[in-house]
Amino acid sequence: MQTKTLKIGTRGSALALAQARETRDRLIKAHGLREDDIEIVVISTSGDRIQDRPLAEVGGKGLFTLEIEQQLADGRIDLAVHSSKDMPTILPQDLHLSIFLEREDPRDAFIGREVKTLLDLPIGATVGSASLRRQALIQRARPDLKTVNFRGNVETRLRKLADGEVDATFLAYAGLKRLGLGDVATELMDVWNFPPAPGQGAIAVESRIGDDRIDSMLAPLNHLPTSTALACERAFLGALDGSCRTPIAGLATVSGEKVQFHGMILLPDGSEAHEVTSEGAFADAVDIGRDAARRVRKLAGAHFFTDWL
Repeated sequence: MQTKTLKIGTRGSALALAQARETRDRLIKAHGLREDDIEIVVISTSGDRIQDRPLAEVGGKGLFTLEIEQQLADGRIDLAVHSSKDMPTILPQDLHLSIFLEREDPRDAFIGREVKTLLDLPIGATVGSASLRRQALIQRARPDLKTVNFRGNVETRLRKLADGEVDATFLAYAGLKRLGLGDVATELMDVWNFPPAPGQGAIAVESRIGDDRIDSMLAPLNHLPTSTALACERAFLGALDGSCRTPIAGLATVSGEKVQFHGMILLPDGSEAHEVTSEGAFADAVDIGRDAARRVRKLAGAHFFTDWL
């Protein structure tokens, strides 16, 4: 019987804590542990503390993981639980994403204050989003709308919406569902026309490379179709050098022994977009993602990427 207390590191938002508790509960069930055998350690991150500027201006999505990974690397925690879409494609030396829990619904949720759909918004309405991908997709669908930076956790953004700071916002439907707030969504976006961020809807668990004790405990929690889809999406993102400065969307789906992928890259103002589809064998997920990135780069041309800088 495992007696040493496991320490799970996480951000302190309600959603992050819900994801950490889900991981804890799955570990308890898989190994017959008690709740007291696992401690959830809340770690403040730079991304949580800096709320007045877009992430692209202060270091990108890695700001949501830096302090957590430091504590994981030096042994203060045993594993870290993250939203997969927040994870950079290059991780610190000696750390890896060891497993992925089964993915929730990856779609984006539109939440309107007075209207129910994106197309129903009046001309010139304001939509709040901190995601360059969402901003670009909004502008692509409705170039008449105004998009503004909209930072904060789920509850903060819903409060700002209710207070009238914006006319609408977008949130990941998976996060709303995990918080029991799925019914606040007024429209669920079609994944073909409004594709999600790579990794959206999936919980990633990070551990130390070579820590066989932890990885063996985590192994029963891994959902193979999800980890395969994420391998494809993260390969696509990594080959495009994806960061918070680049509007990139991608979703892989697994059916039997096949992986299907749809990716999109956009200019930040949504005025130009290029998309690619790929299909291949389950075992070739990483190659499928990389090949899709190569083809969409060729399709877009060199000028497209200089416009991102």
